[in-house]
This record gives sequence, C-alpha cells and structure tokens, in this order.
Amino acid sequence: MMIFHSFRRANLLSRNFFRNFHRQQFFKTLNLFNKKPIQFSLIALAGSVALSFNLPYRAETKAIEGATKVPRIVEDLRDVNKIEKIDLYQYEACPFCNKVRAYLDFHQIPYTVIEVNPLSKSEVRFSSYKKVPLLVVNGECQLVDSSKIITAISNHYNFKDHTEEAKKWTDWVDTFFVHILAPNIYRTMSEAYEAFGYITETGNFSSYLVYPSRVTGASIMYYISKRLKNRHNITDERKSLYEGVNVWLSALANKKFMGGEQPSLADLYMYGVLRSIEGLSTFDDMLANTNIAGWYIRMKAAVGPSGRTNKKVASQQSLTTQKN
Repeated sequence: MMIFHSFRRANLLSRNFFRNFHRQQFFKTLNLFNKKPIQFSLIALAGSVALSFNLPYRAETKAIEGATKVPRIVEDLRDVNKIEKIDLYQYEACPFCNKVRAYLDFHQIPYTVIEVNPLSKSEVRFSSYKKVPLLVVNGECQLVDSSKIITAISNHYNFKDHTEEAKKWTDWVDTFFVHILAPNIYRTMSEAYEAFGYITETGNFSSYLVYPSRVTGASIMYYISKRLKNRHNITDERKSLYEGVNVWLSALANKKFMGGEQPSLADLYMYGVLRSIEGLSTFDDMLANTNIAGWYIRMKAAVGPSGRTNKKVASQQSLTTQKN
C-alpha cells in the first residue's frame, strides 16, 4: 500500500510538471537530450509511467456506436453487397495508413478517419487486432493489413488493378522501400521529435500530455529505428533512401507514372508511403538529392483531394513550390 501511494504521488508530480512545462524550456531541454540519449530515454520512461496512469481508458469507438456486436475480422468483402460506410483507424504519419488513404482518395471512395492514440490504443480496444491500419466496413466487418485492405477494396469494386507488373513493384515497396523510412525519420533525437509532431495536431491527448507523449514516442522510436537499421542491413540511412528512390526512378524512366499515362497500383503504393514523410527533414533531403519531385507532384494531382468525410487533421507541410 505504501508503494502504491508513493507511486501515485510521483505520478501526480509528473502531471504537474508536464502541465506547467514551458514550451521554450522544452526545446532547450530537447537539445540537451539530443546530446545525451541515455538521460533522454530515462525521462521518456518516466513519461511513459506517468502516461500509463493518465491516458483515457474509455475506448473512443464512435464509428461503431450502436453496434450490437464487435465487427468480425474478414479477409475479403464477398459478403458485403454495398459499401455504405468506411471507418479507417490509423496513425496520421503511418506509411501503411497513408498507402490505404492514397488508394481510397484516388478512387474517390469516402471514409471517416479515427486517429488512434499510439500509446493507449484505446480506439481499437474493440478489436483483437491492435495494429493500424484497420478498416471497419458498414460497422460489420474489419479488414486488417494495408495490402489486404487494398486488395479487398479492389476486388469489391472490380478495379482489376492487381497486374503482374504492378505486383512486382508493390512487393518492392512493401518488403524493401518502406523499411528504409523509419531509420531515416527517426535518425536522430531531433528528427524523431519532429516526426512525432502529428501528435500535437490530432487532438487525442490532453493538453498537458501532448509534449510528454511526443517525447516518449520519439524516444521509443529512436531506439527502435536503430534495431530496424541493423535488421535491414542499413549502414547510411540517407544513402539507402536516395538509392531506393533512384531504383524507382530508373524503372520509371521517361514515363509519367509506373503505369504509363495513368497511375498504377504501384504508383499509389509508393506515393502513399512517401506522403507519410512529407513536411519532414527526410522528405526535404530526398527532394534535394533525387529527382523524385516531378513524379511526386504528378501523383499528388492524380490522387486528388482527400476522401475523408470528417474534419481533417492539420496536415504536414504541403509540397507546392516544386516544379514538374
């Protein structure tokens, strides 16, 4: 009991500290953490402990309110006669979620976005699947895994876009290119903190939890990215990114899109994962050191406006000044 009260007192002190923490002081401290990663991780761990007591426990499952049962997980939509409502559970900066959104946007399929709190994941508590993206169709069934989601949607509407040529490059994006992104956007503590900027825009955190959540998430991903870097045999993050982009551009050659005059499924995959880093230092460096900008802007125009039906989260900085 004594331990519980001591822990509770420490938690309350943490809450008061973060509530009164001045933003300018935070950025000064961030520079110190960038030089001292061990201290940074300890502070982040303390933040995690505080957050575990303060994050909401009520599942924000507005998309399935009124449902009499939990939507079942399915592999396809063969039992769905008509898609009337799509709810996409996502992280705004997730490359796989952006891939699904790019596909829905391109085909002008409307959907509602439910932003998932990356620490509590209370929004997906109704599901046995705790990853994103997660798509709920008509409040009745769940589709999981970005590529399987896209395949199920494609088959339902009979888009016939899963060609052998497209599969070659969609597999390349899924099994190779996407794994280069995390070691790049979380390359340093500062870049990891930058990448977690979307947390301050989604509104899923109480005001005094925004910055400790951002620090905690950034610290965790900084260390995870180092493991991913080793797992995928990446020695130089930026060099690997530029080389990957140049492989894509070499295959693109003089075509407007990988699909020729119109985007193929491969174009949508590549555009989706790259859109997840737009506005970050990694994206700016990629534009400065490769010739991807022309294709990217053509894709942005081809995909068109977002099909989300609810209020859009404040987006990352848009690419508007590059030339074709």
